Amino acid sequence: MALGDSFTEGLNDPGPAGGWYGWADRLAGMIASAHPELRYANLAVRGRLLDRIVSEQVPQALAFAPDLVSFSAGGNDIIRPGSDPDEVAARYADAVRRMTEAGSTVLVFTGFDTRETPVLRRLRGKVATYNGHVRAIADRYDCPVVDLWALRTLSDRRAWSADRLHLSSEGHRRVALLAAQAIGIPVDGDPREPWPLLPPVPRVAALRENVHWTREHLLPWVGRRLRGVSSGDLVRPKQPELAPYQDARTGRTTRLGGGGCATQSPVRASHASAEQRTSGA
Repeated sequence: MALGDSFTEGLNDPGPAGGWYGWADRLAGMIASAHPELRYANLAVRGRLLDRIVSEQVPQALAFAPDLVSFSAGGNDIIRPGSDPDEVAARYADAVRRMTEAGSTVLVFTGFDTRETPVLRRLRGKVATYNGHVRAIADRYDCPVVDLWALRTLSDRRAWSADRLHLSSEGHRRVALLAAQAIGIPVDGDPREPWPLLPPVPRVAALRENVHWTREHLLPWVGRRLRGVSSGDLVRPKQPELAPYQDARTGRTTRLGGGGCATQSPVRASHASAEQRTSGA
C-alpha cells in the first residue's frame, strides 16, 4: 500500500492510458513478477500535506495492515515558509509507530538533496534536518530506508521533468530500483549507474531555460500557495483499494496463488534476508 503525495502518485511518469505510472507502480511490478499473489493499492495524491495523508490515507493502512506500506510524507510541509522540520517529524513518527504496531513493514524515504534545484536549494538545511529525523525514526521502528539524498544520480537534470519538482520517467525508474534494493527484492538494474555524458549547456540557453521555467512552473506554483489552492484538490487516488496488481503498461493482472496465504510474506521475508546480509548472518 503506497501512501503519500505527487512523488508516490507518479508525476510526471506518463502511463499508456493517460495517467501517471511512477516509482511505486514500478516497484509493485518488480515484486509481482516474482510474487504474483501481490495485492497493491496506491492512495497517494499530489499536493497532500502530512496531516491530510495521516487523516485520509493512514487509516486505510491501519485497517488493512498490509505487509508493506511505503510512506513518503512531509516534503510539502518542509518546503512551506515557516515550517519546523522537528515538529513535522514528530507527527510523521507517530504515524509510523501506529502502522508498525498494526503489523506493517513501513518503507520510509529521505528527501532529495536540493543543492541543484533553483529556489529549493535555499531549503537544503531544513531538508537535511528532516532527513536526520527520518533516519532516526527508521532505526526506532525497524523501517527499511530509501535514501534519496544519497542517490547522487538524481542530481542530473535528466532525472527530473520540465517543472524541476517532479521526477522524469527515468528518475522514477531509478527510485523504484533503489526502493527494491531497500526491501531486498532482486533487481535487474542499478539506480547509481552513471548517466551518459552530455555537452555543457551554453550560458544563454541556460538563462532562457530558467526564464521559461520561472514563467511556466515556478510562478504558478507560488500562486497556488498564496491562494491556498492545491493541485490535488479535485484528484482522487488512482488505485484506492488493495487489488491484484495490474501492470499499467501491459494491462496484465497478476494471478493469485491457489494455496492460501503464505506463512511469511515475500516482502517481510526479503526485508529479513536483507538485514541478515547486512549483519553478516
